Amino acid sequence: MSAQGSFQQDAQAAFVLHSYPFRETSLIVETFSRGHGRVAMVARGARRPRSSLRGVLLSFQPLLLSWTGKRELRTLTRAEWQGGYAPLRGQSLICGFYLNELLLKLLARDDPHEELYTIYEGTLAALGEGIDPFALLRRFELALLRELGYAVILDRDVERDEPIARERSYAYIIERGPVGGQSASGNGVELSGQTLIDMQSGLFTSAVTQQQSKALMRALINHYLGNQVLHTRQLLRDLQEL
Repeated sequence: MSAQGSFQQDAQAAFVLHSYPFRETSLIVETFSRGHGRVAMVARGARRPRSSLRGVLLSFQPLLLSWTGKRELRTLTRAEWQGGYAPLRGQSLICGFYLNELLLKLLARDDPHEELYTIYEGTLAALGEGIDPFALLRRFELALLRELGYAVILDRDVERDEPIARERSYAYIIERGPVGGQSASGNGVELSGQTLIDMQSGLFTSAVTQQQSKALMRALINHYLGNQVLHTRQLLRDLQEL
């Protein structure tokens, strides 16, 4: 059977988001799959020295996973490495862990997001190629929030219902959007019109845009995380990248 939620799933494209020991020889593996979204499964015996799973269940590498079960915790039956991705190192590795932590904390289980999966896949590939992570992270954050149904309005003044003017100053009010001619207060973040236009276009080359877009995305993500803490953010902050 191949329908979502059925007993057996074979050769599903997926990435490992996180894994941790379970009992003496097994692992709990949190995955992000193209067709099923975030899926948790037990990899029985994966910690044994001779296990075929031991060297395969790696983060940031494309896999084909097969599993059984209908409950929240499935049973992994097979894992195949698909190859082709450069390993992440240094700063790019921390950025990869940041992406994974966002997915773990914001995605519900068994909720497919195929477009987001494609964006995640492309972001990992770009990180492995050594592309500057700043724009990659901002684009991914925006895509993630929009895919989850949160309206991140960047192209209109929500109070005046008019296009953003590049020379104007705005306060971005969370759950509403940009409002012109106001000072940021409460949940508001001060932004220039140029920054909003740049973000809408996916351009993050200007120093001002980088600074203001970082502040906005941090505020939005903190809001939707609630009381959850992003541990990788502090590492990135130490590197002055987030």
